Amino acid sequence: DAMTPLVILDRDGVINEESDQYIKSPSEWIPIPGSLHAISRLNKAGYRVAVATNQEAVSRGLFDAATLQRIHSKMHLAVTAAGGRLDAVYFCPHGAEIGCDCRKPKPGMLIDCMKRFDAEPAEVAVVGDTWRDMVAAQSAGCQAILVRTGNGQRTIAESQSGLNPLPSETVIFDNLEAWVVQFLSTKTA
Repeated sequence: DAMTPLVILDRDGVINEESDQYIKSPSEWIPIPGSLHAISRLNKAGYRVAVATNQEAVSRGLFDAATLQRIHSKMHLAVTAAGGRLDAVYFCPHGAEIGCDCRKPKPGMLIDCMKRFDAEPAEVAVVGDTWRDMVAAQSAGCQAILVRTGNGQRTIAESQSGLNPLPSETVIFDNLEAWVVQFLSTKTA
């Protein structure tokens, strides 16, 4: 039985523009150029694409779960309009103080997602823009792909300065589209 090919994406800073103030409404959800087409290319190559995102602003009361649902509806529609689809969206609404298993850098969301799609961790790429994303990927046994969009540049600078060093196997790309182009070129489909 062949495992389902799966890619797991962080949301803010990978698919859409990052905001230090959180993405609090659908109007603030703005796709990064090339990201929606990149998801479509993965789908066409036979990959399921899922999202795993920390959304602690929900527990902080900055917006409610219904608003998050509207933001994700906009994201789904935007991906669909680009000819792609998102097979699942996982989010952790908790703040760090809760100590949950789902909030990245913990790998809970990634593990749940891989179970759902019967995916083999070593075959799964996780694309993110933060140290938390890369540590979660490493903990789950996945490939860790860091993009320079969103918080990516700051993440690289922090790692180089010795603050929050990235896992040694982290691979760095300019953005999601650049990674997808390279990734699919190595797969003989």
